[in-house]
Amino acid sequence: MHEFTRYIAGLDGPAKDAVEHIRSRALELVPDADEGMSYGMAALRYRGSPLISARATAKHIGLYPFSPPAIDALAPDLAGFSTSKGTVRFTPDNPLPDDVLDRLVLFRRDEIDAMRSR
Repeated sequence: MHEFTRYIAGLDGPAKDAVEHIRSRALELVPDADEGMSYGMAALRYRGSPLISARATAKHIGLYPFSPPAIDALAPDLAGFSTSKGTVRFTPDNPLPDDVLDRLVLFRRDEIDAMRSR
């Protein structure tokens, strides 16, 4: 079992469903991504760089696109969610909309592609 899948297997209830949704949606968008570790977290990696991770806490789900520019670029769409330089926080009751999640994942994928093509 891979790192992210193993992490999700240890969760339960709505948090498990929310984190699995992020993992599966990101893999649909970036099928070349694979599971690994980044910054001590189970994550999806793409072309050797961290793509996205999600962690459940007692109060929220933290989504980590490993890219402050991604969060800045989507700031208008993230209004109403708690954000910091590298994190978007939401609850299973108030999830991040799929179109916003998709754009975060694709922004990060494109950012990695741009770094690797230099």
